[in-house]
Amino acid sequence: MAFIHYVECNTTHSSNFEIDVPMGFHWLLVITKTPAQFWVNGHLKEYPAHCAILYRPTQKVYYRACADHYVNDWIRFETNEPYITESPLPFGVPFLLDDPDYCHKLFELLVTEHNFNRGYKESSIDCLFRTLFNKLLESYIQDDIKPQYYNLLRLRNAIQNNPGEYWSISKMADYLRISPGYLQNIYKKAFGISCMDDVISSRIRLAREYMIHSHQSIAEIATRCGYQNVEHFCRQFKQLTGIPPKKFRKHAKG
Repeated sequence: MAFIHYVECNTTHSSNFEIDVPMGFHWLLVITKTPAQFWVNGHLKEYPAHCAILYRPTQKVYYRACADHYVNDWIRFETNEPYITESPLPFGVPFLLDDPDYCHKLFELLVTEHNFNRGYKESSIDCLFRTLFNKLLESYIQDDIKPQYYNLLRLRNAIQNNPGEYWSISKMADYLRISPGYLQNIYKKAFGISCMDDVISSRIRLAREYMIHSHQSIAEIATRCGYQNVEHFCRQFKQLTGIPPKKFRKHAKG
């Protein structure tokens, strides 16, 4: 289990903010939302926004603002959990997060659980910690996270949360204010799937749910999933699932 001493989200400081602890007392995890300077391997170095840094107990902690303000999420805690104490994550070295919004939501939940004495507080905090450290590991092993990646990630979340919208390559490119050709190139490199294939996959995944758990007609489901032509929907559904929608529904209901 992990015991939280203090946790905060969106903590904002002025340009002269500085943390200087020659020898820390507890575990400390910091996630930056603005650029900052960190003392790493005997040198002061600037790191971009959306970095995470984990300090173990007794480790020197030094970081400071390097712009007109500094914003971060941070948590000071104690733990004997091997997934933290024996983690392959580097100690005292910042690394970029591949999904900072997700990690921020986990921090918000940790703040809530820490501040309210609810019945399942300890187990909830334990689950949130494990999820957070899973996300940190996913980020650490991912190579070459560029600033444009975060915009692509927001686009992908928008697609998967609203697959029934009218998505075209031009609309997606406008969303990011880049050219359609450039979008297709960097999207495939980032996620291993083209942007339009991602749209189609999200639509068919949603359609499967409607066909299993609703009584709407196939035409109604096609419309809800962003298709203006039911025949086109049926073709794409069969391409991705291997069977036509009617047959899929019959098997699912059976």
